[in-house]
Order: sequence, then structure tokens, then C-alpha cells
Amino acid sequence: MRPAPDRRTFLRIGGMAALTLGAGMSASAGPSRSDWNALAGGLDGRLIRPGDASYDTARRLFNPSFDGVRPAGVAYCATPSDVAECVGFARRTNVPLAVRSGGHSYAGWSTGTGLVIDVSPMDKVSHASGRATVGAGAKLVDVYERLGASGVSIPAGTCPTVGVSGLALGGGIGVVSRKYGLTCDVMESVQIVTADGRLLTCDADHNADLYWASRGGGGGNLGVAVSFGFRTHRTREVTVFFLHWPWARAAKALRAWQAWVPSTPDELWSTMHLSRDGGTDVQIGGLYLGDRAGCERLLDRLADRIGAVSSSYVRQTSYRHAMMIMAGCSTLSVSQCHRGGSLPGQTRDGRLSRDNFTAKSHMAYRPLSEAGARALVAEVARPGNHTVLLDALGGAVGRVRPEATAFPHRAALYSVQYYAHRAGAASWARTAHASMRPHFGDHAYVNYVDAELRGWRSAYYGANAERLARVKAAHDPGRLFRLPQGI
Repeated sequence: MRPAPDRRTFLRIGGMAALTLGAGMSASAGPSRSDWNALAGGLDGRLIRPGDASYDTARRLFNPSFDGVRPAGVAYCATPSDVAECVGFARRTNVPLAVRSGGHSYAGWSTGTGLVIDVSPMDKVSHASGRATVGAGAKLVDVYERLGASGVSIPAGTCPTVGVSGLALGGGIGVVSRKYGLTCDVMESVQIVTADGRLLTCDADHNADLYWASRGGGGGNLGVAVSFGFRTHRTREVTVFFLHWPWARAAKALRAWQAWVPSTPDELWSTMHLSRDGGTDVQIGGLYLGDRAGCERLLDRLADRIGAVSSSYVRQTSYRHAMMIMAGCSTLSVSQCHRGGSLPGQTRDGRLSRDNFTAKSHMAYRPLSEAGARALVAEVARPGNHTVLLDALGGAVGRVRPEATAFPHRAALYSVQYYAHRAGAASWARTAHASMRPHFGDHAYVNYVDAELRGWRSAYYGANAERLARVKAAHDPGRLFRLPQGI
């Protein structure tokens, strides 16, 4: 048995696209120094400007690729009123906006040359009567820990420093999604500051169009989310697992995995990682909402299709510790399972590092054929530091109608990430994505936003794009909130 994989081995899922607005857009007339001073004076939080001691830290995202972007200001908003103040400032001065929660936007759209609205100070998490109230700036590791203290949780992803708002607004694929649905499926309400500066509570009975659009429509199109209400589920002991096979069995393992997952109960979620970096094996991991013996029976069925494993890790543990394992933080404290630093949303003893990466995505609506599996394995086998991650869907996710929320990919079997590091990353991701298009089609996940994606409107939103456009026109007719790939 090998130890649980560390954070580098087990890559993250679920919402690495941050809440974003108009990043990088140029304004025709910028604010004056007195305008900036007035904004700073009107905030309960802090405004960081170029030249301030903390500016170089404040302007950085999770991905160092975007370190060259220099915002004119970063506003750490302590209250919804602070957000409204920033929105009004942008409306008056025509400064472009970018909104940041966790700063994980794949395309870097949680920064820009204008004003960055950072909602990380609004990170309170509470629970009462089966419902969680979560501030938009809360990080997933803190959401799991604080709700876990009450014996409850919500379905969400694995990356510990992702902000809950970016995850939930784009859908929210996670480690218990097959049992409890996407993060957006348990979203019962959301509070949003809209383009006119109003704070709207949106649920099934109030501002229902905004509520619908906020469940999978992606961050940055309609306003700034500041708080969410989520339906919770009770937690129990669970079983986590990581199995490995030699690379020679990669194509066989891929075809076996995609046939096996739909045959398992909703209590099981699984992910498959194909990578030649640092090893020559195939990893299939996941989580089972049950005991070890039940999990092992299901895993034996998979191994029978692939062949004997080269190594395995199967452990029954508490739900809270399982989330730390899946985050790659099994040996760290919750405080250490953050990026280091003294700014809101980070911790002084944080151990997690930033990651220079390029990524693209597909949503698999049908199983790969034998030829498709061989093609994907061949792409991964090319030289370089890259990984393909397949995350299971189905179960509760597939029992929601595609039009019931803005997230359209209810029929998808699994998501696909092409995730590449450092030199040559963009070239490999571009080539691998293009080569697999004939096999996967033109479906993509908005939380893995791709600045190069053609036909992105249909790929992200499918038939829901038209309704999203109507909601956008109703609530932001002047397009104050704008993205390069904005509805």
C-alpha cells in the first residue's frame, strides 16, 4: 500500500474559474486620484493601489502566468455595501472591473488593468436547520471544515483554495456530485449586487431569472455574488481510494473505467488521471459514501476488467479528513492547507504553492471508442509535463433536466481536463484538445474557461445560452459587467 497522494499527485477539480468581470478591458476615461481617494474613504474594507506595500501580493492570482497584469486598484470588500460602492465607482468613472474570490480563473479573468473587487473578506460560514449560509469569499477547505464541525457538508470540489462563488456559479463538479448533485443544485439562494448597485436576494420565488442563471451560468456575467444559501447533507465515515496500473494498460483502463463508473451506485464518485510525469502508471481515485468492504467489492469489479493493480490505497476515514486527503492536504492542518500570506483568504502558515499551468476541457457525452481511447493515451504519452483528468458525472447530476438550471451538461458521462505545466504547456493543451474534438465533440465546462475556445457560447451553455442572454439584457442592459467571453 502506498500513502495517500500529495497535492501534486492528485490534481484538483470543481471550480478553478474565479468569479470575473470585464478583466483587461480598457476605459475611455479613467478615474482621477481624488476619485480613488473617495472610493477608499467609502469602503469598510481596504483599497490597495500601486505603490502600496502590499500591492505586489494583492495583485497576484493562483497562476503566476498572469503576474504581469497590474490593476489600478484592488478593493478588499468587507460588506455588500463595499461591493455596491465599487460598482458605482466603475459606473461613474468607466473603469473596467474584475471580480476575484479565489483567483483561480484559468484565463486570468479575475484580474485586469482597472479595479479588482476581491470578495475574500466575506468568508463567513454558518449552519442552521439543514441550511448553510456561505460568504462568496469562503475557500473550499474552510467551508468543509466549518460545516464539518456541525456534521454537515455540501457537494463541492477538491481544490482547497478555490472560492465558493466561482465554483457554484459555474455549476460545481465535486467528489459527492453523483449522490448529492452539483454545488449549484443545492444552491437555494444567492445574494447579488447588480449593475445598478442593488443587492438582490435571488431564489425560486424572488428574482427567479437571476437565480436560474446563477446555477451554472458562470461568474462575471450578471453581477457580483456576495453570499449563498445551500442545502446541506449529513456526513458520515467514508472510504477514499487510489489505485494504480502500469502505463501499458492505460487505454484498457480508460475504457474499463468509463464503463464501470455508470454501473456503480451513486454513493461512489471516481476520477482518472493519465500522466507520464514523475511516473509511468495510471491512477484511478475517488470516494465512496460507505465502508471499506463495500468499496473494495466495487473496486474488485474494476480490477477484474483491467487486471491486477500495481499498488492501492483504500482507507475508511471521517468525511472531514477525506476532504483533506482529496485536497492533497492529508498531513496538513486546515490553516496550512492555504496559500501563504497575510491577506484575506490566505494564512500566515499556509503551505500551498501557486501553479503555472494552461488548461482546456471537454464534456464527454458518450464513451470513448477503442480508437478514441488510444488517441487520448497517445496525446498524454507525448513528452512534457501534462495530465488528463477525467471526473465522473451521472447519478444525481444526470437526473436534473438540462433546462432546469443554466448548467446544460446533464447528459455528460464525465468531464475532461487537459492540464499542462510550464514550458510547452499551451502548445500541448491546444494540440491534445484539437485531436480529441472528433471523439468528444464541442462541449466544454465554463469553470474551466478557455480564452482560445471557438464556439464557446454553445460549448459552455448549449441550448441555455439564449435564455442567459435574455437575463443579461434585463439586468445589465448597459453591459457594465463584460468578459471576453461574456453573455
